[in-house]
Amino acid sequence: MNSGGLAVFDLDGTVARHDTFGPFLWGYLWRRPWRLPRALLALPAAARFVLNRDRGAFKGAVIHALLGGASRASLERWAARFVPALIDRGLYAEALAAIAMHRTRGDSLLLMSASTDLYVPLIGRALGFDETICTEVRWRKDDRLDGRLATANCRGEEKRRCLAALIARDAPGHVYAYGDSASDLNHMRLAQQAYLVNASPRLAARLAPNVQTIQWNRPAGV
Repeated sequence: MNSGGLAVFDLDGTVARHDTFGPFLWGYLWRRPWRLPRALLALPAAARFVLNRDRGAFKGAVIHALLGGASRASLERWAARFVPALIDRGLYAEALAAIAMHRTRGDSLLLMSASTDLYVPLIGRALGFDETICTEVRWRKDDRLDGRLATANCRGEEKRRCLAALIARDAPGHVYAYGDSASDLNHMRLAQQAYLVNASPRLAARLAPNVQTIQWNRPAGV
């Protein structure tokens, strides 16, 4: 058994104050407005989502419609601009303090997100995480983006499965988990200590004994 601890952080709404996927997607398109009409290609996927609620299929279809065919180099250049701006203006100060506290204790740091590997691993490296697990997207053989998902959407039960596999691999002495949504509760049940950030009163009323609510409000850098 690894006597050290493992601290698991969700990204959107937990470390980042808001969703990151939408701003990444639309920021890329804003700089390439000729791609905007491709949003019409995502309408059938939106209609299917209303019926089947398959978030992974919908996410892959949207990325495929809007970013399909984009070169790896152009997406990496945008990620290299997007991530520093996010870190400068878009994170919770309390999240950074918690990350630093766990690092000082010697805990391993894991960033887990349903957002994609177009930019999440870059965030993880910039913030000093030891490992990042997120949703992965497909690439074509010509090094251009397909955009449909190469893995299951890393949310809910899939997030729990990934964390359970990592715990089985590393056998950490203690697991801490930070999340912000009802879907995060699936993997947070695997932790001895879990913290739900800015939970609604309705959600806070039905938490397991290992989950505490905490309030994070301060933007980093302010």
